[in-house]
Formats: sequence, C-alpha cells, structure tokens
Amino acid sequence: SFAQGFQPGDKVADFTLADAAGKSHKLSDYTGKPAIVLIYVSTVCPVSNAYNERMAALYNDYSGKNVVFLGINSNKKETPAEIAQHAKSNGLKFPILKDENNVVADQYDATVTPEVYLLDGNLTLQYHGNIDDSQRPNQVKQNSLRNALDELLAGKPVSEKSTKAFGCSIKRNRK
Repeated sequence: SFAQGFQPGDKVADFTLADAAGKSHKLSDYTGKPAIVLIYVSTVCPVSNAYNERMAALYNDYSGKNVVFLGINSNKKETPAEIAQHAKSNGLKFPILKDENNVVADQYDATVTPEVYLLDGNLTLQYHGNIDDSQRPNQVKQNSLRNALDELLAGKPVSEKSTKAFGCSIKRNRK
C-alpha cells in the first residue's frame, strides 16, 4: 500500500524519537551526513534477530565513514528497557529509537522487521527494502544495502533503488 510512505527520490518526513536512554534524536539533525540508514527492528522477531550480527557489522564498517545508523522499534509491546538490553546483548551500538504508537512507521509505510530506508544527506530516499536477500548469511547472493551504500558514498547513482523487505510484521497499535 503506497497511501503513505515514500518512493526513492522523495524527501522523507522529519521525525524526533527518543532512544532507550531517553535521548532525543531528530532526523534532520543528521542533514549533511554522507548517508543515513534507518532500520526498523524488533527484539523478538526471528528474522530481525537473524540480522543482528550483520547490522553490527554494517555499523562497524560504515560508521567510520560518517554514515549514521538509526534503528527504529515500532512494535507496541517492546519496551525501551527491553530494546536497550537486546541491543547490548547483541552488540548493536547504534541508537535504537522507540516509535510509540508506530507514528513514524505509518508515515514511512514500514511494514516488517527488518526493513531499511537509506537516505542521502538531504534526507532524500535513495534505497528502500531489505538488508540483503537471505535470512541465512551463507545463502546471501545480493548485498543490497551495502551495494547502495557503496554507490552513494562514491557519489554514484544507486542502481537498485528498491527490493522486497521480508520479516515479521510490525505490531502496530491500531488507532
């Protein structure tokens, strides 16, 4: 459903969300960075959890290049305390923001965990979809997010702008 959400080339909506420690993060504060990676995540989804090591590796590989990583947890039953503990246990060093009442997930039309939105420094959507094409690391053929990041950082157009995100549905609060 594309009633809401953004297409590659669109400027995305700004938001302010708090991380588990209560620190506020405003998306537009990261304007001018070479790239911003938003990843919708879950503490309990087995698909999202299958990507913990890969998410940690992406952060380790790209944070040195000034790329910003923000996790977003929009699941209604996952508390900031659980999110913080899960991140610590799994070596996720980037902030994971709590999206109360899935307001931001609704704006972005995010549906599953994990689901990625790669933005440039002008907050324009450059890539949307999966991290890669297989839950099982040894079966990955297409490193979609890494490829898009490498192209964006090299100043090239992103060749694959969208892929199918797969995972567990975001557990929304119905309004």
